[in-house]
Amino acid sequence: MTGPQLRLEGVSAGYGRTTVLRDIDLEIPAASVVALLGSNGAGKTTLLRVASGLMRPSVGHVLVDDQDVTHEAPSERRRHGVCLIPEGRGIFRSLTVRENLLLQIPPWEKDTSLDPALEMFPALRTRLGDLAGRLSGGQQQMVALSRAFFGSPSLVLLDEVSMGLAPIVVDTIFEALHVLAARGTALLIVEQYVSRALAVADHVYLIGHGSIIFQGSSASLDQAAVMRHYLSHDLAAGQPAAGHPAVDRGPT
Repeated sequence: MTGPQLRLEGVSAGYGRTTVLRDIDLEIPAASVVALLGSNGAGKTTLLRVASGLMRPSVGHVLVDDQDVTHEAPSERRRHGVCLIPEGRGIFRSLTVRENLLLQIPPWEKDTSLDPALEMFPALRTRLGDLAGRLSGGQQQMVALSRAFFGSPSLVLLDEVSMGLAPIVVDTIFEALHVLAARGTALLIVEQYVSRALAVADHVYLIGHGSIIFQGSSASLDQAAVMRHYLSHDLAAGQPAAGHPAVDRGPT
């Protein structure tokens, strides 16, 4: 039987003397979609950084496909099929769209065709010669997300890929996530729009102040239930109930 695509075991991590993640246990089954939801500063991005190899945990282990990769660099984890789509576009603005896409193809791949990305995002076909920094925010996010379509990653980590985008572009981005999921790619999604995340996910983890406060089937939650978990956790911890994920009204 195939084990989880990603497993975090007792992971704690932080910056300097500040602990951000506390004793995190998390599993992403192969070919599944998991949503990681939490308020601002809860530790979501730090968790993705640990999972991708950009940070090493102070305690605990990271396993990809049952292999301990705790001390492996991001490039080595990419060879294990791990692909991170970071918050904030993550593109080279001074390079052309074509150059950005070519850089996203893993160096061990023999096929350097751009078609996998261009078939998913046809709007980029006419912009290949343009500087990426001159694209709209939505097109820049398409360029960033294109790396998930090169090299057949088995696990894609997505950090707020809909942030600041118009609703019609968000639809395009989530269509791409559905395509990846249909191909059997495991996804770990950090997302501000709760109902969109719950609609695509099989399983959900809620994180608060660096600890997992809930895990279960996404079908067992709706946006109101998620907010109740946040509120009850904040009140128990003596924290103000602020900075929670957005309701689905679109960017403001």
